[in-house]
Amino acid sequence: MNDDRKVIEAFFSEYAKRFNDALKEPPVVDVTKTADAFAKYFVGASPKGVAGGKNGLLLRFMISRGYAYYKKIGTTSMNIMALDITPIDELHFMAKIHWDSRYSKKDGTKDQIEFDNIYFLQILDGKPKIFAYVTTDEQKVLKERGLM
Repeated sequence: MNDDRKVIEAFFSEYAKRFNDALKEPPVVDVTKTADAFAKYFVGASPKGVAGGKNGLLLRFMISRGYAYYKKIGTTSMNIMALDITPIDELHFMAKIHWDSRYSKKDGTKDQIEFDNIYFLQILDGKPKIFAYVTTDEQKVLKERGLM
C-alpha cells in the first residue's frame, strides 16, 4: 500500500495543480492530462443523480468548459486539505479528498468553501485512473454563498 499511496498522492497533487493552473490569468489548461486522469468509462454520482460517460471528445470539450465556469464564478484556488485512501483490493482504491476552495466575489469580497469528494481509482501498470466519483450538492452551496 505504501507505493500505491505515494502514486495516488502524486496523482491527486497533479490533479489539483492542473485545476489551479486553469484558474490562473492567463489560464493554463491541460485538457489531455486532465482527461487522462479518467478511465475509458467512468461514472459520477451527485444529488442530481448518476451519470456515466466515455472518455472521449465530449469529455475533453467539457473539461475546458468546466474550468472556464469555475473562473467565471470567481474560483481562485482549489487545494487538497486532506486525502484519505482506502484500499478495496490490490488494484482498486477509494480516495476521499477534503477540498479547500477559495473565491473572489464580484463585489470584491473573498469566500472559502470546504467540501469532500470521493473518488474510486483503478491502478494498472502503475497509473491511477478515476472510474467513479461522488460529489456533494455543489450548485446549492454556490448559490447560497452568492457565487452563482
